[in-house]
Amino acid sequence: MPELPEVETVRKTLEVQLGHPQITTVEVRWPRIVENETPQGFAAALVGETIREYDRVGKYLIFRLDHYVLVSHLRMEGKYYVQSSDEPYDPKHAHLIITFRDGRQLRYHDTRKFGRFYLYDRSVDLTKQKAFAHCGYDVFDERVNAQYLYDCLHQRKIVLKQALLDQSVMAGIGNIYADEICFALKRHPETPIAKLRMKEYDRLLEHARRILSEAMASGGTTIRSYTSSLGVDGRFQLQLQVHAKANEPCPICGAIIRKKFVATRGTYYCPKCQRKR
Repeated sequence: MPELPEVETVRKTLEVQLGHPQITTVEVRWPRIVENETPQGFAAALVGETIREYDRVGKYLIFRLDHYVLVSHLRMEGKYYVQSSDEPYDPKHAHLIITFRDGRQLRYHDTRKFGRFYLYDRSVDLTKQKAFAHCGYDVFDERVNAQYLYDCLHQRKIVLKQALLDQSVMAGIGNIYADEICFALKRHPETPIAKLRMKEYDRLLEHARRILSEAMASGGTTIRSYTSSLGVDGRFQLQLQVHAKANEPCPICGAIIRKKFVATRGTYYCPKCQRKR
């Protein structure tokens, strides 16, 4: 699943490749991809609108138009393609096609059909809308600090990895980067979150922002369920310390990296560097 760095890479790339085009036609080729409008109403509202800004909160991509805000969640395998209208495409997996006045098209592909689109009036508070019902502050939001994380988490009976994956607390971290943050913090992913002290929340946030920033600078991480369709290679997989490295030596101590399931997610860790102390 694309996480914050991958979605940010898509946002930046679309902003450069598309600019600020005006929409002339919209084709919704799979009706259920639109979550809070009818496909007909969704398409009609977008026609004539111009993309003014590209934004992101957590894993959500946001297009700010003249009168509306278009919200996109890629989920597992959503991808965007910027192509000319005469280029062929896969009709089985192209579920939304937006045509612009200059003749180019923005095509949304999703082999598993998990991605969703939401359309809101620009005047509404997005944080109170359905799309963001379970979305907390973005990892880089200035309101997220050690005190905020402590207040949200210290009384909960969950483990560290679950806490990092909880989008209602801090949005943007998924499975890959949760493993990397646990490793950087030198904490086992199954450490009860209640055991973390205030200073560790400071370190957790510091590592989270550092790792995500480095991943964004590298164009994200190319994995099976995410490859950039916009001409950007995700190179952060070359910097991963533990994720997807089961049975390989730990880059710090040389112990063999293990894999287990934590909160139903495949989880990678070093048994020597990351103890449940």
